[in-house]
Amino acid sequence: MDNPRWIWQQPDWPQFHWQADALAPLLRACQQAQGRLLGMAGAIAGDAQAQGELDTLLQNIITSSAIEGETLNVASVRSSLARRLGVVADEGVGITPRSEGLAELMLDVIQRYDAALDMSRLLEWHVWLFPQQDTLLQHPIRVGSLRGDEPMQVVSGRVDRPIVHFQAPPREGLEAQLDVFLDWFNRSRHDTALDPLLRAGMAHFWFVTLHPFDDGNGRLTRAITDLALAQAEHQVIRFHAMSASILADRAGYYRILESSQKAGLDITAWLHWFLTTLLSSLQEALQRIDRVLAKARFWQQHQHHGLLPEQIKVLNRLLDGGERGFEQGISAAKYQAVAKVSKATATRHLADLLEKGCIERLPGGGRSTRYQINSHHHHSLAGIALPPAKPSVTSKP
Repeated sequence: MDNPRWIWQQPDWPQFHWQADALAPLLRACQQAQGRLLGMAGAIAGDAQAQGELDTLLQNIITSSAIEGETLNVASVRSSLARRLGVVADEGVGITPRSEGLAELMLDVIQRYDAALDMSRLLEWHVWLFPQQDTLLQHPIRVGSLRGDEPMQVVSGRVDRPIVHFQAPPREGLEAQLDVFLDWFNRSRHDTALDPLLRAGMAHFWFVTLHPFDDGNGRLTRAITDLALAQAEHQVIRFHAMSASILADRAGYYRILESSQKAGLDITAWLHWFLTTLLSSLQEALQRIDRVLAKARFWQQHQHHGLLPEQIKVLNRLLDGGERGFEQGISAAKYQAVAKVSKATATRHLADLLEKGCIERLPGGGRSTRYQINSHHHHSLAGIALPPAKPSVTSKP
């Protein structure tokens, strides 16, 4: 073959390589963010930590499915995870075989990161992904076994004029290809010359290119990536959701995969995308944990102020930040709506909070004065300067 169309047709496949210099700054930024995240996560104790872990793992499962266009029942998955993590779950939420399987898979990745990844474990993961076979499917998925003999293509566009984005290696010899991958995956953990984060990026690209199953390849690829990250980071993986950041740039994800799968064995461009996306998920987690810690410090300071339930509710909303947190501050009218009190009461409550130093007036004003949390008293974690997140990768689950 003179001109290989796909990367797996290259004579040296799968001898990947990359330009280390081009990736060094990103790699350093990821490592620093990981270190900070581990330190901050250690500062959160008990319930908040368990809740943070549950939320992250939940977000990871939900977004990994969303990348494939599948919408899961969030309450059901949360309930399945909560039971396994020993967190109090909402009563009366129906768990499904689907949510049970996904929780089982996620926790196998996170809690058994030391166990080898072999063929039987991979097939078990596949079974957990598809606990119930959809009987209406024209071609039922082969659950717990490799794909069939027909060519495996990723296509889009019209049925009569499909655009082939990718064609996977042929079925013949797939076992041998997978053996090479699994052998590398288990051995490379102890390869001191290979950075663990680059190993995670390489594992992701290699496995998704093999595309060994009828369906579920993307989700299993991301599970393998999470496993590689868990092996690299041990605890940190529990607090950031890489799949959420992939979902935030889903079009970019498919674009870089397609262009890399049609290119040579230098996967620098793919690894650059991978590390940028990983960094974004780490930064997202740092900001989230910073909000949790800031909130804890705030309440430590104001616990003896005898605040009313309505005041506490509004302050919590302000402290949570994000779209629920009134980014432009809160006015008396908004206070009235959230606290469900009269206008006069709202004004009185706000004046009391101002006097107690819980809130401060925002400059400007005009007709309605706005207030925000008094930030002079409680500072964000010293020394944790967050690099600005890339605008194209704002993570929204």
